[in-house]
Amino acid sequence: MNDSVYVGNAGKDAALDRGWLLGHFKEHGDPRHSEAVEIKWGVHPRGDERAQWVTGEERTALLVLVDGRFRVELPGRSVLLAERGDYVVWGHGVDHSWYAEEESVVLTVRWPSVPGYRVP
Repeated sequence: MNDSVYVGNAGKDAALDRGWLLGHFKEHGDPRHSEAVEIKWGVHPRGDERAQWVTGEERTALLVLVDGRFRVELPGRSVLLAERGDYVVWGHGVDHSWYAEEESVVLTVRWPSVPGYRVP
């Protein structure tokens, strides 16, 4: 077994760490540890929403709808992801929040992976 290889299932592994599959928050030595990028397999029940807006954003993000209907709130703009594969990208300095209009699965990629955005 090579310690630099990890094989898993996004749905099962995501349930263990609030959806996160890869990022700075994984233990050093784990092939899923990265300070360059974060990846999340987000499974959200209908009506789920972010507890508070992310402000002072230092990362760039890509959010792709896998299934469901998901709304991303940005300053002065609301983006509805309604068809499988719909996505939105926002950059450094763009505050955001989100709301699951239906049960949804979304894949989020953010870079770089930096601490400080977890909602208590």
